[in-house]
Amino acid sequence: MLKIENLSVAYQNQLVLDHISLEIASAAITGIIGPNGAGKSTLFKGILGMVDHQGESFIDGKKLSQMLERVSYVEQKAAIDPNFPIRVKECVALGLFSRLGFFSRLKKQDWDRVQEALARVNLEAYAERPISQLSGGQFQRMLLARCLVQEADYIFLDEPFAGIDTVSEEMIMELLQALKARGKTILVIHHDLSKVEAYFDQVLLLNRKIFAFGPTKEVFTQENLSKTYGSSFLAAGGV
Repeated sequence: MLKIENLSVAYQNQLVLDHISLEIASAAITGIIGPNGAGKSTLFKGILGMVDHQGESFIDGKKLSQMLERVSYVEQKAAIDPNFPIRVKECVALGLFSRLGFFSRLKKQDWDRVQEALARVNLEAYAERPISQLSGGQFQRMLLARCLVQEADYIFLDEPFAGIDTVSEEMIMELLQALKARGKTILVIHHDLSKVEAYFDQVLLLNRKIFAFGPTKEVFTQENLSKTYGSSFLAAGGV
């Protein structure tokens, strides 16, 4: 279980997240929903200790900061330089170093794991290519393959479906469902409200504070969305 207690984050004395507390059970896919500037990416970074924050996060009763080997995080694709001179298989192999250490020399079984992960996202034929040659959907699938080799129990994905093709989106979603079936806990920042009911077991409606959290069928309502998104959502006619 992932537990967050009184998480607050401020930038330049402006409160971005205001005392976020919740518990997320294992073996579930949770959608993080809210308007631009709501603090969704900051929530991930605060949980993972990547920004200054107040409050604490726990995995199965232990501080998350002591359990980072059980966590995998994929930031927004826009935050990653696609022209970095690295091959696809090398990028995926980076997921191994959280357990092996950055100065470890990869063995044959490690590269076999990389190849297996690439096969699961249908990119085995691209292993030797520079990452700059991948399409948006292929790039996102590569980042998910990096999560697979890490074998993390808690997976944080920031806008994994942004700017990708339908085939890649369907492939990623099928893989996330398979990971959930294996007991993984998956958190996904998402913006396409039309897909929420089909994709997520539960949703967190966030706009600096929690407006609703729970099973999708119960909390993904016009009323809660209007509270979260405000007048702009109402003016647009809702979902």
